[in-house]
This record gives sequence, structure tokens and C-alpha cells, in this order.
Amino acid sequence: MSNKATILFDNDALLTDHTSLKQFVENSTNTVNTLFHDGELIVVVKLKKKPSDEDFRMAAGTIARELSKRKVESASISGEKLTAGFQSLEKGSVVTAFVEGWNLGSYQFLEYKSGKKPFKTELHVDGDETIQDFVETGKIRAAATAFSRDLMNEIPSTLNPTTFPSILKESFQDTDVKISVYDKDELERRQMNGVLTVGRGSTHSPAFVELNYRKDESKPLVALVGKGVTFDTGGITLKRGKDLSSMRMDMGGAAAVAGAMKLLADSKADVNVVALIPIAENMPDSTSIIPGDVITYKNGLNVQVGNTDAEGRLILADALIRAGELNSEYVIDIATLTGAIVNALGTQLAGVFGDEQLAREMKEIGDINGDYVWPMPLVDAYDSYLSSDYADFNNTSSKAEAGSITAGLFLRRFVPESCKWLHVDMAGVMQSAEKGYYAKSATGFGARLLADFTKHISK
Repeated sequence: MSNKATILFDNDALLTDHTSLKQFVENSTNTVNTLFHDGELIVVVKLKKKPSDEDFRMAAGTIARELSKRKVESASISGEKLTAGFQSLEKGSVVTAFVEGWNLGSYQFLEYKSGKKPFKTELHVDGDETIQDFVETGKIRAAATAFSRDLMNEIPSTLNPTTFPSILKESFQDTDVKISVYDKDELERRQMNGVLTVGRGSTHSPAFVELNYRKDESKPLVALVGKGVTFDTGGITLKRGKDLSSMRMDMGGAAAVAGAMKLLADSKADVNVVALIPIAENMPDSTSIIPGDVITYKNGLNVQVGNTDAEGRLILADALIRAGELNSEYVIDIATLTGAIVNALGTQLAGVFGDEQLAREMKEIGDINGDYVWPMPLVDAYDSYLSSDYADFNNTSSKAEAGSITAGLFLRRFVPESCKWLHVDMAGVMQSAEKGYYAKSATGFGARLLADFTKHISK
């Protein structure tokens, strides 16, 4: 087995020089082909005629994982030749995408696999200083997404409301991000009653984290809000299921905004952004919220808790109120919020609700960076589904339909009128099978999407 590999594309001039090699690739139906040629391990990538950046990311991830499994120490590719024959592609974005896909395809979470150590085939991209700048950008983007994956994959005894703020503090200690942590006493003082109520049944007291990255305060303030339920049993409205271990990923929204902040800070982006992360563990206990109880929020709204398993919106409400207190111009919240969005859109894209123009712009960004979203409607006629006989409204719908829409309508009631708002429901895309640059684990969805969107609206 060779310790080195060379990566070529089917339009590469070097490939054309070898007739037998070219014929082998032409006869293959695979995107990625590996073979020995003249004693050298060659990886040939066969893409469609008009590939996207995502095609390069996926191909790179596949190659990285395959070579890592073979324990190949290094691989090389020409940055100049990556876009050869694809005149419509931008060289910089393709190099960045390839490096990003390579590093994410190499991702492994082996913390609890006895005796297993991660092995990664190192990628060398040949090219000048400009090419190396694009390489570095790809590494930064991959590292931020991997950070989100690590948070989502971690077990609840390690990542919980007690430890999560400390993990974030450590992760951002050497950056320009300033972190504030509000404990239970501070939550009570600030009347963050949604977070306090949801976390009541847990041995871990709830918390609230603010991450500030104010590189350019002349830019509009963008608030990124992420649901941080570190484990969701459903509370008294206990979930049913053979294996609920994936509910450790119910803090996927928090992981997304944390990853976005890492990407923005590490790339020195000229933005003005704050991440707001309400953190709680939803457990059944004698102190847990009882269905039918009412939560009074700081803005005066009273919410009947019809279902304790619709807890995400209850803690996001506090964060949306906080975004208004900070005079945020834009607010984007992201959460593993509803199973209904999976029924609507499946597992390949998230739903985005709110400002229709911004939703279209977010879709365009996701189409490029691989965090796909689809604009969804907020139907005013469904707002009545949240009515309550003895409170201002309920946290769940009275109808067995439009669950993701009514969840968005609930959140909309807490968005200050001065803010432009989007809500991203990522419940269907929090984990993935092994494919391309995705491992069989958490996806890290949202880190790239939120960071790129923040830069877009900050221009």
C-alpha cells in the first residue's frame, strides 16, 4: 500500500497523457476511482459537466474518508488544475470547497470508542500564495462545522446545562468573542421564565449564554438565537421511542450558532453579531412543569403549556425578547424544533420561516454552501390554532396539522416589531448517514449557513 496518493480529475491533462488510465475512468460509473498506476496510488474524480462547489465538497469528503481508512499518509492535488475545463467556476471557491469537504470527510468522533485513534490523510494543495489563502479559508470553515458536530455528538453527562457554558468559555477564550453566562439567579432577575420553567425538573440548573463578536459596530446588529436543550425526554409529556439517544442533539441550534460564531471570529469577519443560547435539560420530575400550567414572560405574555415536549419554543421566547432588548436589527433563530418539518421537507433540507425576501436570500446562500433550506409560509389563518381558554395562547396547536408553521407562529409573537426575523427549523437535518463529507453522526448543519448569511446582510 502506498503512503502517498495523487488526486486527478478526469479533465486533467496528466490523465489524458495516460491512455489506459483515461479509458479506465471513462468506463467507470463511479464519481471517485482509486487505482495503482506505475506503482503510484492515483485517485481520479469524475464529475458531471457542470459541477457545483457542493459536488467538489462531496467528492473531497469521499476521497478523504476512503484514503484515511486505507491509512494513506498524504495526498496531493494541484490547486490550479481543480477548475481546469470548468470555465464557469471560480477557482478560489472551488479550492475552498474542496479543502472544506476534505477536512469534514475526515471527521471522526471517537471519544467513546475504546482503543480507536483518529487517522487523517493529510491533504497538500499545490499552488501559489493566493491558492494557500483559499486553502486556509476551507480549513477554517471545516473546523467551525466540526466544532458544531462535536457539540452535537457529545453525550449528555458530559454536555449539559452545567458544563455547556464552560465548554463554550474554553472554546472562545483565545478569540475576539466575549462571553457572558447567566446562572439561575441571574435568569430569575432577568425574568427568563421560559428557560427557568423548562429546566425545573433537571438536576442541572438552566443557563443562558451570550457570545458577542463586535468587529464592526457600525454594521447592523445581528442576533443568532440557538435552542440549547442538551437532552429532551419530553418532560411530563414523555417521549415514546425505542432509543432516544439522538435527543442529545436537541441542542443542534445552539451548536449551529456557536459554530457560526467560531467561523466569523476565526475568519476575522467585519460583522456586528451576538449569539443568544438558552440552555436547559427537559426532564420529568416532581418539580417539572405540569401540562396546563402557565408561564408569564417578561414582555407580559402568558402561555399555557399544553405539551411539555414543545419546550424548545418556550426557551427561544426568552432569547427573542433578549434580542429586542439589545436592539438587534436582524434576528435569526435556529432549532431542532418540530417533527412536522421532517414530514414536510424530509432529511435533506431545513425549513426557513419569516421575512420572505430574507428567506429567499438564505436559500440562495444555502444552495452554494451546502446547508440547504426551503422557504416555508407563516399562514395567519393558523394562528388561531394556538388559542387557549385561560391564557393568552398555548404552546401547541389544537389541530393535528401544520405543526412546523404553528411553531413558527408561536415564536413570531415574541419577535420585537423593530426586528427583521427568520426562523430555521433544522429537526430533519441534525444527523446524517455516511456520505460525501458527512459522517454517520451529527451534521453540524447551520454553522456555515448562519455565518455566511450574517456576512451577507452585513455588507
